[in-house]
Amino acid sequence: MNDWIDIGTLADIPQRGARTVQLGGGEKEIAVFRTGDDRLFALVNECPHKKGPLSQGIVHGHNVACPLHNWTIALQTGQAQGADTGCTPTIAVKQENDRILIARPVALSDAA
Repeated sequence: MNDWIDIGTLADIPQRGARTVQLGGGEKEIAVFRTGDDRLFALVNECPHKKGPLSQGIVHGHNVACPLHNWTIALQTGQAQGADTGCTPTIAVKQENDRILIARPVALSDAA
């Protein structure tokens, strides 16, 4: 059973954009992405390559390009695409009416 955190409305995140959430308690920053088809995904806001802020990258399809070195990260899995290797932890996210909820990460500060 997940402990869900309400982080705002769908309108708070532009299509093909992201918003960041800091949960406190020393946990890592979360990036919540909204794709062009209004799907939502949440990842730890760090590229597996050099920890670039994925929330500042370009969302294309169901991927995001890291703003530092253009690595492509799959939003659904957090997995680097193409010849690149590595994975960014994903966070469960859901929409209830117009509200966005993310699952409270368990020991996220120890992830990745």
